Amino acid sequence: MDDIKYRFIIKNHLFISGLVMSAALSLLYACGSETDIRVVDFSKTVVVEQPGKKPSENSTIKVAVAAMISPKDTFVYYRQLLDYIGHHLDRDVQFIQRKTYGEINELLGNSQIDLAFICSGPYVVGKKKFGFELLATPEVQSRHFYQSYLIVNKDSHIRNIEDLRGRTFAFTDPESNTGKLVPTYWVSQMGERPETFFSKTIYTYSHDNAIMAVAKSLVDGAAIDSLIWEYYHRKNPIFTSKTRIIRKSEPYGIPPIVASPNLAPDLKDEIRKVLFAMHHDLRGQKILSELMIDRFTPPRDEWYDGIRGIELKIASWEK
Repeated sequence: MDDIKYRFIIKNHLFISGLVMSAALSLLYACGSETDIRVVDFSKTVVVEQPGKKPSENSTIKVAVAAMISPKDTFVYYRQLLDYIGHHLDRDVQFIQRKTYGEINELLGNSQIDLAFICSGPYVVGKKKFGFELLATPEVQSRHFYQSYLIVNKDSHIRNIEDLRGRTFAFTDPESNTGKLVPTYWVSQMGERPETFFSKTIYTYSHDNAIMAVAKSLVDGAAIDSLIWEYYHRKNPIFTSKTRIIRKSEPYGIPPIVASPNLAPDLKDEIRKVLFAMHHDLRGQKILSELMIDRFTPPRDEWYDGIRGIELKIASWEK
């Protein structure tokens, strides 16, 4: 195993300290120190219990959150949101985490879970393959869109994507829009493929880890979620201050909340009502504020057409 890959695998257990934003999130954060080390077992699930109630299999809603950033942050802040949903529906909520977007898609597609907070790319794939249904979209800073940022170390001489030829590069997840699909599209526009354009590629399985990898010069470049980079840069720029953005993508539909195709229609409607009304009560406002979400709004499938267009272009170039 070469030195850079070995160093990254070790560092991959470190989660960036500070507040995190993500969205569809991907919109999470927490406080800590640069030297925090936390090992998470992704096979475990956590039940968000309601006071005075005993879990009932028939009334339990299973919800998954794709591991875009540190699982500890996901648990702390999304637990509050899931507890809120469960309270208003008078149901128990089982909180599930998995390492990859693909694992979440399979669980949702096979009706092993009911809801999921997923990335935009996996939504496009899941709708086509399984029939995922959009339930709600977070509004962040009055927008329903986000971008992919191509970043390099601030001290490097790399100025554009062409300068990354023959360098090492970090993707976030095989099915990530901002972290894999978009940079693959940029490389394909030059008539190249990632496996031949870059000397080495790795997967970080979170946007914060990708930022850290570039900041620490473990890789030469990475593509990450704009919401997460911008929030870190404003609130706790310990790592983003050591990176430089060299390219921004066009806007894409923000990561949504989706439902299993087999979830009861009346339950979907109840969940929508709870989410769309959250910003009207004090507790809901507090939870949304902690997640850096303005409110949840009705989604539009056409917001994700840009991602579909990229997939079609890449597929046609690869023929």
